[in-house]
Amino acid sequence: MFGRNPPLNPLQSRKHLLLAESELNRAQLVGDMAALTADVRALAGRAKSVGLIASSAMALVAGLAAWRRAKRADAAAKPSWLPAILKGAGLISSLWLAFRPQARDRDES
Repeated sequence: MFGRNPPLNPLQSRKHLLLAESELNRAQLVGDMAALTADVRALAGRAKSVGLIASSAMALVAGLAAWRRAKRADAAAKPSWLPAILKGAGLISSLWLAFRPQARDRDES
């Protein structure tokens, strides 16, 4: 009788089947949660990219608006090269800071 299992009654066999089904459902749930977590992380990465692009665009628009206001204010005065060069350098540096890749963004790639 060492190799034989005792016969199961219908309730015990139903219990074993339900336990096996429960384990399968639990494994499926773990896989679904892992996939959902990956999708949420991907969505957060996309939202971060859109946010970076939007903030860069806003910096560009603000810089151009300031440059146009300064240009209108200086239209009545005699034009000088030095202030124009300094303002252009300031605009270029702000654009450079807005559009260059950040150090942490390069490390994540």
